[in-house]
Amino acid sequence: MEHEILYRPSYSLLKIQLGTGESIQAEAGAMVSMSPDVYIETKAKGGLFGALKRSVIGGESFFLNTFSTQIGGEVTFAPSLPGDISHLALKGETVFVQSGSYIASSPDVNIDTKWGGAKTFLSREGLFLLKLSGEGELFVSSYGAIHQTDLKPNESYIVDTGHMVAFDESVRYTVKKVGGLRSTLFSGEGLVCELTGPGRIFIQSRSEDAFLSWLLPKIPKKG
Repeated sequence: MEHEILYRPSYSLLKIQLGTGESIQAEAGAMVSMSPDVYIETKAKGGLFGALKRSVIGGESFFLNTFSTQIGGEVTFAPSLPGDISHLALKGETVFVQSGSYIASSPDVNIDTKWGGAKTFLSREGLFLLKLSGEGELFVSSYGAIHQTDLKPNESYIVDTGHMVAFDESVRYTVKKVGGLRSTLFSGEGLVCELTGPGRIFIQSRSEDAFLSWLLPKIPKKG
């Protein structure tokens, strides 16, 4: 399949050109438009248990849509928030994607979940991950622009969990509090993810949680 990412980085649109007999799977609700010769099949990916695990643990939709065509056609996708889209070509490797950043992939890419640990119960910024592996095309989205950093062996980097998008399986990670209790409560920061190379990490320039923290106090209260 051929792809093009338009209007990046603020309001990116992913355009997929499917060839004869090709298909692509995408997160429910990600489709923007499609050719009339493209048809949709909705499935609980990985069976009922796999879909429930992805939905409840991974924070992703219960269903995935597969877009297919017998004669070729076009499909476009976009994330729910204004932001960027990145393409990752998987060649037998595995990447971990922050819940909510998955947008679409080739049908042969396997989607599973990886639990971020007990720290996920300490903050709504806890790190829930999707595990994607196999051969094919993977597209991830962000809130804001996507920034890639390449870590050398044993090189460490700290990222706020609300800004995580994805990282290679070769990257080790731990989720922890930033500083002591006072820093965690009053610094405006929550949990951070310490990542150690080698491998790529992808972060987003904006945080949904930070935006909500700014927005909610400004909404007038009834009564």
